[in-house]
Amino acid sequence: MTKVYNVGVEATLDVIGGKWKPVILCDLHEGCMRTSELRRAIPAVTQKVLTEQLRELEHDGIVTRTVYNEVPPRVVYGLTAHGQDLSALLEQICQWGEDDVRRRAANGESVLIRHFGDDAPRREELLG
Repeated sequence: MTKVYNVGVEATLDVIGGKWKPVILCDLHEGCMRTSELRRAIPAVTQKVLTEQLRELEHDGIVTRTVYNEVPPRVVYGLTAHGQDLSALLEQICQWGEDDVRRRAANGESVLIRHFGDDAPRREELLG
């Protein structure tokens, strides 16, 4: 059966849609990561869901999975060339989100972005 999309964004969301896929892709945009690094970067995602989302992205040709013959085994995920084509879009989406958080904070909403590795929110994130 032929899958029919009404607009291109529908096809894009079919691949990158899901609660954690865009977050995973933004993290991998910075470089290859091990599963444990992704878990630390996205503490709210369960191991099961992270694995499912990574498998779907791998199936769609967006992410590569490299297993190193070591004990214990080391598994590293990275963006494929097709996944890197999303880089400009991902950068724009991430930037839009950060700008929106600043706008919302300026309007009095208690909101911030905590970046991977941050011990505390940056002052400008709290103040907008």
